[in-house]
Amino acid sequence: MDAKITLSFDEKIIARAKKYAEKNNISLSRLMEFVLDNITHHQYQSLEEMPIAEWVNKLAEGNAEYLSKPKNYTKQKQEFRNRKK
Repeated sequence: MDAKITLSFDEKIIARAKKYAEKNNISLSRLMEFVLDNITHHQYQSLEEMPIAEWVNKLAEGNAEYLSKPKNYTKQKQEFRNRKK
């Protein structure tokens, strides 16, 4: 059963999303439903845990490549070292 919600986005993002949805022959509502379903289905604890390539691959026509920077634990390591003293 569908339910309506109200969301606010930047107008430029909405315009791009509408073009993308139209190009892929899907409504903007179904596109957002698909994205949100995939994000919440895996119950990620944070956005950093979410492997974006997983749902990008499903939407993309070709292979998507996910690049990420390694997490910087320097500050956390320093705090840990300071606590031991």
